[in-house]
Amino acid sequence: MSQPAAVAYTSYHSADNWEVYVRLQGKVALVTGASRGIGRGIAERLGREGAMVAVNYRSREQEALEVVSAIAGAGGTALAWRGDVSKKAEVTAMVADIVATWGRLDILVNNAGGKVKGAPFLEISEELWDECLDLNLKGVFLCSQAAARAMVAAGKGGRIVNVASISSIQAQRDRVHYCTAKGGLIQLTRTMALELALQRITVNAVGPALVITDATRERLDDPEALAAELGRHLLGRFAEPRDVAAGVVFFCLPEAEFYTGQILLADGGHTLVR
Repeated sequence: MSQPAAVAYTSYHSADNWEVYVRLQGKVALVTGASRGIGRGIAERLGREGAMVAVNYRSREQEALEVVSAIAGAGGTALAWRGDVSKKAEVTAMVADIVATWGRLDILVNNAGGKVKGAPFLEISEELWDECLDLNLKGVFLCSQAAARAMVAAGKGGRIVNVASISSIQAQRDRVHYCTAKGGLIQLTRTMALELALQRITVNAVGPALVITDATRERLDDPEALAAELGRHLLGRFAEPRDVAAGVVFFCLPEAEFYTGQILLADGGHTLVR
């Protein structure tokens, strides 16, 4: 990759310059899909805020253990939990085990998900459709239901934050399955917020545009694709996992107790120009 391309998606600010306060001390947080990328960034930030973090993974055990080690190395507390979020039995067991281990569950961050193979609408197979919705919507439903039941049983309220996408509100070619799943996630967020309000459980979503992770760097190796994508970001850079984590943390703070059913777009102005 050429030097200009590398500079284009390097943060203008060092992560060390972000002040982090221990505002979630004593809280227990479950972050799904936390072994890498956005999920790792969220898990590490919650750990730095004092929360005890359950790092969920499906198959990347070693990477999940690295996240646990990073949180512990920064003075936090974390453990790794394996579980496929699209399987009800595994989700139920995971949530029960977290509560048994730490005595409570205060925060759920539904991060597990991602894009699957793209295809024109007329060519999307039933299998591809099911795979995308299981990954991006069914898993959020199952984890939220299990976590909310635990929160209601404890009687202390809680926070659920869903990682959505600008695809929740924008149509994209060859992505009807993904856009549908993420759009459904917004309605799931709002409806859960409506039903869980009396139990003092708030439900919100953070919707990023393109986030720089190991999974997305490859698509930006093409200078033309990089220039086109960067041109849609008014702030002159792409999001990083910590940008998404900042929104997630906000919704988990005590002073955010009056926010529910909201979507916060972490898009650098992307949706203003497209």
